Amino acid sequence: MTYALITGASRGIGLAIAQELARRKFNLLLVARSAPALEQTARQLATEHGIQTDFLALDLAETGAAQQVYDWCTQKKYAVQMLVNNAGYGLSGSFEKHALAEHTDMMRVNMTALIELTYLFLPQLRQQSKAYILNIGSSAAYQAIPLLSLYSASKSFVLQFSRGLHQELKGSPVSVTCVCPGSTDTNFVDRAQIGEKGRNAAKKVNMTPEAVARQAVESTLAGKTEVVTGFLNKAGKFMAWLLPKGLVEKAAGSIYE
Repeated sequence: MTYALITGASRGIGLAIAQELARRKFNLLLVARSAPALEQTARQLATEHGIQTDFLALDLAETGAAQQVYDWCTQKKYAVQMLVNNAGYGLSGSFEKHALAEHTDMMRVNMTALIELTYLFLPQLRQQSKAYILNIGSSAAYQAIPLLSLYSASKSFVLQFSRGLHQELKGSPVSVTCVCPGSTDTNFVDRAQIGEKGRNAAKKVNMTPEAVARQAVESTLAGKTEVVTGFLNKAGKFMAWLLPKGLVEKAAGSIYE
């Protein structure tokens, strides 16, 4: 019996991906910080869709967290067919506004945990007849964003790593997809401490987590390399490529002033 393992699965895009995969009869392993939310989701999806589920409450910012996830799966004899690296968050404001520990914790979740989980589970994924890695990036990956500098850099890292690994694994049973959503109706703006101007801008172009999840899962199962969700976000990616970087960066940063 194989499973899809999803990080950040208790809310937002991660929860919506879990629901989308459950409808497609994937057994699920759910990882996030909130045990009560995970337990409720795992029980509900198992009952509604007749699948096997389990959960692990864990903060991926902790040192060794990825190894704990892998060891848990090993001890339970769970074979992972799909790895969904969804967990991530941002910090807005000037770089110096936040303590160094806040920055490094975000980097551990957005980048280090993703790399470690991919490294640990890749040998097992190779053993499947067909397997998938879905990394959740961001439309912020396509340009530097003042006042969201480290977050956008971390998502650029996710995108470039995903594209490179996709090419490395061609000819293997494992495909790698990076999905880059734009503004989505989640708690991202709250955790990132984004101001009213940024919140209002986000509301105008928000996608639902369910719409993002549907595109993400469809693209992953189709073996696509990179997907930007939503027409406006696709247009934004093109403009970031077309226009002078300084102009794009100034415009992006003005949203978070």
